[in-house]
Parts: sequence; structure tokens; C-alpha cells
Amino acid sequence: MSEKGDGVRNAWMVVATREIVVRALNKGFLIGLAVTIAMIGGLVGFTSYMDSRTQSFDVAVVAGDESAATALESAADGRDAAASDDRVELTVVRVDDAAAARAALEDETADAWLSSGADATSATGTDGWTLSGWREPDTDLAALIETTVRDQVLAGRAADAGTSMNDLTAGSEVETGRLDGNPVDPQVVFVAGFVLAFLFFMGAVGSGAMIAGSVIEEKQSRLVEIIATAVPLRQLLAGKIIGSSAIALGQNLLLAAVGLIGVSFTGLSAILPAMTATMLWFVVFFTVGFVAVAALYAVAGSLASRTEDLQYTTSPLMMLLMAVYIVTFSADGVLERVLSYIPPASIVSMPVRVLNGDALWWEPLVSLLVLVAATFGAVLLSERAYRGALMQTGGRVTWRTAMAGERGTTLGA
Repeated sequence: MSEKGDGVRNAWMVVATREIVVRALNKGFLIGLAVTIAMIGGLVGFTSYMDSRTQSFDVAVVAGDESAATALESAADGRDAAASDDRVELTVVRVDDAAAARAALEDETADAWLSSGADATSATGTDGWTLSGWREPDTDLAALIETTVRDQVLAGRAADAGTSMNDLTAGSEVETGRLDGNPVDPQVVFVAGFVLAFLFFMGAVGSGAMIAGSVIEEKQSRLVEIIATAVPLRQLLAGKIIGSSAIALGQNLLLAAVGLIGVSFTGLSAILPAMTATMLWFVVFFTVGFVAVAALYAVAGSLASRTEDLQYTTSPLMMLLMAVYIVTFSADGVLERVLSYIPPASIVSMPVRVLNGDALWWEPLVSLLVLVAATFGAVLLSERAYRGALMQTGGRVTWRTAMAGERGTTLGA
């Protein structure tokens, strides 16, 4: 009798193990996971490529325009430290006259044409330096040329005044810094918020749909009626939640590890400690919050009587998760601080605040406690609705009917 009682009490472990094994061997899940990892790898690879790539430009200069030629040679050789840019390489293309320069731009043998403003060679016929392109010149090229020309002009005027560039620019350096001590760029924070919101949405919807599908499959085949004679419905629900949560946790740990390893090979490696802390907080928040999501998806499955009903019963959850996805990664300021305490938005918003350096040390802990309380309440509510709806067939079951149901409660006591 004791062994039987222990078996019943531990039935949730059997259910959880089955959920893990079935999910881990599901081809759709494995393909989706592989695609997500490939997307992360592709994004990291693209970022690394953009950080390290070198752009090459051919810049035309008219014979006799020695000022422009000197500026281009200085930029090409990197003699001007202030103007040098490792991502831009210049090749000087010497042409006979302005017409030849225009022809070089038109037939794309040159990417741009630099003139120092002499009337005979100017692209615009006006005084002053001009960087011309057949279309708008590249912004990186324009920035490099602008800096080189400015330094060259200043050096010439300094020499005319009997001084030097170092003396002329002494004390003009401006250093930048953040008073909050957080080195993370706002654009990085925005991208991180988008990635976390995406991981939350995909993980919650994908795993949630699997739970709902498992519940309706057992209900529609009447298998649950056999299971209910040996396993209390409360433990059946607990096993499904725990098994699905374990899979979701493992999936997010894997994706987080892949992402952090990828970041270490990019120019963002300096903020790897901050990113690691953020990902750990996200995994913790997601693990707690997903328990509530899993419970609600299990109820959505129990409310349906046919697989076709799932689209209707899961729609409210889908809309909630979509709203969290859209709002959290774009939130800022006061809205973001408020969302970081409101489940399930806090699953994304609080880790983003940690990355941004906007959260005090105690705020994630308080937000996590709020999420734990909300999850506990959601599980209690879902457990009652699940037991009340699971054994009812013949059509979709409403939440009110499920909460008032007694047949499922009696069998699952």
C-alpha cells in the first residue's frame, strides 16, 4: 500500500519525464531550435563582419590640384593620425582635367572626386573643398576626407601664423564619460531588449503551444480518462508544467550560451560581464514566469474539445504575449521602470534595466518576488480550471464553467 501511495505521489515525475523525452525527440522542436541557433550565429557573424570589414574607395584628383592630392595621400597613407580610419582604404586616381574626373565617376572607375576649390578644377565652380560623387558620397569616406582636409587647412594656417598644430589645438581635446559608470551603449541596450523580447515570445509561444497540444491530444483521444484513474489531475498538470519548464529552461540556457560566446568574438566583448549578468537574470525570470505561462496554456488545452478549438482558446494568451513582445523592447524611461515590476513584462524589462545600469541592486529581487507571487496565483487558478474542464467534452468549455466544474475536481482529488 505504501509503494502504491508513493507511486501516486510521484506520478508527476513520470509525467514530467515523458514530457521532456517527447519534446526533446520532437523533430519540429529540434528544427526550430537549430534554426534559432543559426539565426543567432548569423547575427553575431554579421555584426563581427561589419565591425571588421574594410571599405576601399578610389578617389579621383585632377592633375595640378596639389592641395587635394596631398590631402588624399595623407588620408591614404594614414599619416594624419586624427583622420586615419582602419575601416577605410583610399586609392588616389589621377586624371587630366575636370571632364575626365566626371567621366571617371560616371563609368564608376572612381567612387568620388576631391577638389580643393580652384576654379579650373572645382566640381561645383565655387570656392572651397568639394567631395563629389555620381551619387551621394559614402558617409565614412566623407567623414575621413573632411577630417583630413580640416587638419591640413589648419596646419597651413598655423604655419602662416608662425605656430604649430599641436600648439594651436592644445587643450581642445574633449573626453566623454558616463556618470552612472555603465559602459553599455544605448543602441546595444535596445538590441538586447529586442533579442530578449524575441526569446521570451518564441519560447513562451512555442513551448506553450506544445503543452496545449499535448493536453487536447489526450483529451480528444479520451486517454486522459484512463490516466485520471491512476494519476490525480493535479499531479498530471504539475508534471506537464515541470517537464515543459525544464525544456524551456534548457533551451534558453543553450541560446544564452551561444549568444554570449558569439558576443565574445565581436567588438562588444568588453561588455560581456554586463551581458552575462543580464542573460542570467533573464533566464531566472523566464524560468519563473514560464511556469505561469505553461499552466495557462494547459488550461487553454483543457478548455478545447477538438484540436481546431485551440486557436480560439489560446488566442487571449497569444495576444498577451504579443503585447509583451511589442511593448517591452521599445519601452523606455518611466514606462520601462513600471513594466519591470508588472508580470509578465518584467521577464524582459527588468533584465534590460540591469544591462542599462538603471536598476538598483535590490530592484531585480523585488521584481522577482512579485513575479513569483503572480506565478503562484496563476498556477492555483489554472489548476482549478484545468481540473474542472479537462473531463468535459462536447464543445468548448468557458472559464466560468471550468471554475465551477465538479466532475474533474472529484476525479482529480
